[in-house]
Amino acid sequence: MKTFQYTIKDELGIHARPAGLFIKEASAFPCKITIAKDGKEVDAKRILGVMSLGVKCGQEITLTADGEQEEEAIAKLSAFLQENL
Repeated sequence: MKTFQYTIKDELGIHARPAGLFIKEASAFPCKITIAKDGKEVDAKRILGVMSLGVKCGQEITLTADGEQEEEAIAKLSAFLQENL
């Protein structure tokens, strides 16, 4: 299991457009990928779950990948977060 913590820098937080792109990236990997905020954890491959977290600018999320290609998934998704959010 690999994890990555990130503080959202986008002034709009995680909103629909980047969330959709993030889910597309996450869905390319066979491993289980989750996003957690304030003790609530959701499937990172489901738009409603990601949007239900209501992540705002300045809040920290924890990204977790577990299973096949977990290292590649964390590397790709952490880069996505840093570039887009």
